[in-house]
Amino acid sequence: MTTVNIYLTFEGNCREAFEFYKKVFKTEFSSVNTFGEMPTQHGTPVLTEEQKAKIMHITLPISNQTTIMGCDSGNWGPRIIQGNNFSISVHPTNKSEADRIFLALSENGEITMPIVKTFWNSYFGMLKDKFGINWMVNLNLTPTSPE
Repeated sequence: MTTVNIYLTFEGNCREAFEFYKKVFKTEFSSVNTFGEMPTQHGTPVLTEEQKAKIMHITLPISNQTTIMGCDSGNWGPRIIQGNNFSISVHPTNKSEADRIFLALSENGEITMPIVKTFWNSYFGMLKDKFGINWMVNLNLTPTSPE
């Protein structure tokens, strides 16, 4: 079954915010990754030590069905303005459903990251729909992920 969660973007204080949410919801992070863990690729900006320590992705389960996720905005992304600092993150159960949802949501919208296999072992893409809502489509890949 496809699940939907909220993805929050911060301007440098993601770790602080999520430490707060962790206390509020009395739960533990299921993943924490920094920009320093990103592999160097052609076109990847050179990061300072401070930028490397910022959060690339963090996941905090709230219940068996709900998770909040987040990251810090880098100087390579759009400027964060209160109100555009969240995305709806859709988690389909197979690649064909991920493609279908991504293509349908992107119709007359703007693809900000094409849906592709990523270094963190997901099939992932981002877009802004025709109504200005930010979406992420994320299929966690495992050796048994259905196509």
